[in-house]
Amino acid sequence: MGLLMPALKVADLVLSTVTTLAQLGYAKLEEQSRDLDQARLAIDTIGVLLPTLEGHIPADLSRDLGSMHANLQLAYASAASAKTVE
Repeated sequence: MGLLMPALKVADLVLSTVTTLAQLGYAKLEEQSRDLDQARLAIDTIGVLLPTLEGHIPADLSRDLGSMHANLQLAYASAASAKTVE
């Protein structure tokens, strides 16, 4: 394991964390496993992490991640409004 650590870039780990949080956030918005508090935590954490990647990942990837974050926010708003209607 010691040989792998120098090759691992922090930006790669942050990127992996962001994508994992997005997957988990979407999963927490599904009707059968809905947990809006956990989805909100995922969204907020992604929002904190994304700016730290600026300059460390390609601009097009950064733009795509920003779109993914915005889409997750919209999905959250839709799920939250559906909950209030019930």
